[in-house]
Amino acid sequence: MGHIERKVYLSSVSGVATTKTELISWFNKNVEDLDIYTTKSFQVRPNPGNREPVICETKSGDFGNSVGLRNPGMEKTLPELVQLKASGFDKWLNVSLSADNPQDFITLVKAFDDVADSVELNFSCPHAKKGFGASIGVDIDIAGEYVEKIHNATKDRKSLLFIKLTPNVDNIGEIAKRVVDMGADGITAINTVGPDLHIDPVSNTPILQNALGGKGGKSGRWVYSKALEAIKEIRRYIPNSIPIIGMGGVWSEKECFELIEAGADAVGIGSVLGHVRQPQWPLFFSALKKGAQDLLDGRECDFSSKKYVSDERQMEYREHVVEDISFHSEDTLLLTLSGEVKDFKAGEFVFLWLPGVGEKPFSLAKTSPLTFIIKKRGAFTSYIFSSLSKGDKIYIRGPYGAEVETPKAKKALIICGGTGEAVALPLAVELQREGTEMSFLVGTSVKGDKGILDKELSGFGSYKATSDNGQPGRVLSLLPEEIEKTGIDGAYYIIGPEIFMKIASSILKDNGIPTERIMLSMERNTMCGIGLCGECSCGGHLECQWGTFMSLAFLEKEGAI
Repeated sequence: MGHIERKVYLSSVSGVATTKTELISWFNKNVEDLDIYTTKSFQVRPNPGNREPVICETKSGDFGNSVGLRNPGMEKTLPELVQLKASGFDKWLNVSLSADNPQDFITLVKAFDDVADSVELNFSCPHAKKGFGASIGVDIDIAGEYVEKIHNATKDRKSLLFIKLTPNVDNIGEIAKRVVDMGADGITAINTVGPDLHIDPVSNTPILQNALGGKGGKSGRWVYSKALEAIKEIRRYIPNSIPIIGMGGVWSEKECFELIEAGADAVGIGSVLGHVRQPQWPLFFSALKKGAQDLLDGRECDFSSKKYVSDERQMEYREHVVEDISFHSEDTLLLTLSGEVKDFKAGEFVFLWLPGVGEKPFSLAKTSPLTFIIKKRGAFTSYIFSSLSKGDKIYIRGPYGAEVETPKAKKALIICGGTGEAVALPLAVELQREGTEMSFLVGTSVKGDKGILDKELSGFGSYKATSDNGQPGRVLSLLPEEIEKTGIDGAYYIIGPEIFMKIASSILKDNGIPTERIMLSMERNTMCGIGLCGECSCGGHLECQWGTFMSLAFLEKEGAI
């Protein structure tokens, strides 16, 4: 990979979109115009990172982030990348690495050398713990010493050694020259600017939650000018033979072109993807690359990528007030709030945020009144159970996801476990619009065979609730009888814990139900809701983009269940 003039190369950036191997595979299958695939930053040991919120957007396109280098660690990640390469993946793989000492970096470089075309050492994360990220990159002597030790210990490596630099210095060009002199093969710049405090304009409180008092890096549109100047300065200090992957607030063909003119050999695309729907990512990358190439070649550019980019703020919080808290059991409650969430559909979800406490995604059970079913699980929900009171303020952002594509059927069976009824009610509303005859089969942990939303759901069709009585998933013993009533041409929706859905799917298949008529509500972990973090990937589809309902046919094809 050397300096090749007048050609546009596009790269993903660490921590955005290509954060999991299944997402790398999705890009490989669907996005022809991505040339460099950059992973998230991996460490020797797993790192849970910071608690949510870890990404925020105080103004359209201006993001704050404090993921805290969350990653599953080397031992889990390396076999996945080995399998990826063995599957025939042949694109340029840039593996990002993070450590707080040279020896761990050496261990990582050696470990990933067989799968990586280049390794990118993170000397730049502005919100990492002491010793990581920017605490290395802000000091020219420390950065140089690290690179010298790592280079000398890995001289037989096959992968190129890239150093990702922080913009939060006044001598980025000198630092770039030092690390190149010490053995770096290339430079990546810039990482996020800051850290700064990100204040929500509605609550007037810090959004991000971390040990830095809510401070986090700045990414997106507001860092572009900083990135452009940094690339210019770096190129003045290092020869053209040393490649630069430039990034930071690239939103259109114009910024892409300007970074290349400034000295970048490839351009990283990151935060803008939070304003582009995943199904349109292939078209966006294609338009961006073509338009930037037109500008480089002196041709007229139509700037067609902009039609895929939303101008609306994607992470806007709205204030609501707690109107009622009703306990269904000792670990399940119904939370009723003031206000509304407009146009909510089955397959979508929203985030509930309590400043200083955290945020989590939830399906909306009822839109009038605004009602959530809350199961006591971790710190956030425990706070709701123990400390939230009527009259307290709580904030909502969203909805995210997409409306379920319902298979055409005269009859539908909706199978719920756990708090799945929260998803069943908006689904029932949609199926009623389509004139579908519905039946509900609900498993509950509460004695007395009573569901949480039994009164509401029974108004849409036949309703049966069965308590577990110490046998999880006991309700599924009734499934064969309900299949006979619904028929092979019916539509089947399964909502609940993943093991519950997997068992229910097997029973349906064993009874001859086609897999394309079986829809599962796959509620994977999600942290941003807008397509950046990649946490909610299921078979390469981000639930925050495609919706939570996916057919069993798709899930089996992608090996996601």
